[in-house]
Amino acid sequence: MENPKFDSFDVKILRALRDDGRMSIQDLSEQIGLSPTPVARRVKQLEAAGVITGYSALLDEAALGYSVSVFVSVKLDRQVDQALAQFEAAVRAFPEVVDCWLMTGNRDYLLRIVTENLAGFERFLTSDLTRLACVSSIESSIPLRRVKAGTSRAP
Repeated sequence: MENPKFDSFDVKILRALRDDGRMSIQDLSEQIGLSPTPVARRVKQLEAAGVITGYSALLDEAALGYSVSVFVSVKLDRQVDQALAQFEAAVRAFPEVVDCWLMTGNRDYLLRIVTENLAGFERFLTSDLTRLACVSSIESSIPLRRVKAGTSRAP
């Protein structure tokens, strides 16, 4: 289903760049069937509108020595602005926290923690996360394998 704000060329551009952010304007224009000048203009417009927020390299965490991912649900002692801000500032400073989501339901945050091994996760858990005064409880889940991976959803 296409978003009404984007025509078919915009959708093709977004899908192509999602799959290969290093694609040249020339290659992009050949792939979507539009000349390079309008493709470049459309890409700049998508960037200016905040639809394309940046470009980055996808890293293989295991190849870098970080073979353990753990999903951690965190419940805070209080759900007030000060506690939320304190927790969020702390997790931004932890390199082990790759993703952090404020959640609805019975837990306040869902984190993805990445470490070199289970001992590294234990060290992070006992030395960093559990020492945050605003944390009330923690529940960890270790994934067995990734079934699907993506960077973002395109129209």
